[in-house]
Amino acid sequence: MAKYNLTTVTEFILVGFANHPNLEIPLFMVFLSFYLVTLLGNVGMVVLIHLDAHLHTPMYFFLSHLSLLDACYSSVITPQILATLSTGKTTVSYGQCAAQFFFFTICASTECFLLAVMAYDRYVAIRNPLLYTVAMNPRICWSLVVGAYVCGVSGAILRTACTFTLTFCDDNQINFFFCDLPPLLKLACSDTRSMEIIIVFFGNFVIVVNALVILISYLFIIKAILKMKSSGGRAKTFSTCVSHLTAVALFFGTLTFMYIRSGSEKSLEEDKVVSVFYTVVIPMLNPLIYSLRNKDVKDAFRKVTGRFQLAQSMLV
Repeated sequence: MAKYNLTTVTEFILVGFANHPNLEIPLFMVFLSFYLVTLLGNVGMVVLIHLDAHLHTPMYFFLSHLSLLDACYSSVITPQILATLSTGKTTVSYGQCAAQFFFFTICASTECFLLAVMAYDRYVAIRNPLLYTVAMNPRICWSLVVGAYVCGVSGAILRTACTFTLTFCDDNQINFFFCDLPPLLKLACSDTRSMEIIIVFFGNFVIVVNALVILISYLFIIKAILKMKSSGGRAKTFSTCVSHLTAVALFFGTLTFMYIRSGSEKSLEEDKVVSVFYTVVIPMLNPLIYSLRNKDVKDAFRKVTGRFQLAQSMLV
């Protein structure tokens, strides 16, 4: 009971890099490089989709929002990591920690829903391509995207409220590099069982439900592809799903490893590595995944760069 009489925490200390003091400069350069590539790739994808009329389709509309989320996702976490590595300041206020957790949860939850929406979009496109633009008209597309954001924000409000109504006393060292759920729950000095059930259940619910939507969508996609007579047509049709499947496998695979494993299987060091992957690396990889194998994106990039070069030559 003595633990409940300790001083209430007003700030947290992030000690995720404490075991590697000699690697601060190399880590800073690595994270800075990743962040710049992430911003360039994702913001570039949004601008490219906006500028090229050939990319004004439902698939690229959803992709532009995925890129926007990835840019925001990385921006919630990486600048704070860079500040910690460059200045050595590891202290964050209680409010800053709650805000980071809130916006990080919005981005992660919304991305789960958006990837499910994109799987449904691929199913509609493959099931009946002639009616695709009718079935996925702008009103439907905006409704699906807004629904994803509403679900993401609602979940973030619930998880943040449940997490930060817990009492944190005396021990304020977070053995992590940002304010994430698992290390925060370990610091709570109040009874976390009821709140943890709500937080974990809702988080797992979001992951499992969206994973099921994606799985069911792809089962129908595979069924539709198998009905095609031409093997070349089957391969070409399925190739339109490869980028999305890769993004889904990376994102949901790391979230499952991070949040759905049982407590006995958890390792804090493993969690650190995995969290770097899904907060820093995946947002950087997504624009590459969607552009390297995508002829439309590469053609649009060449056209847009050609316009800029022409404009520059006319000004000179």
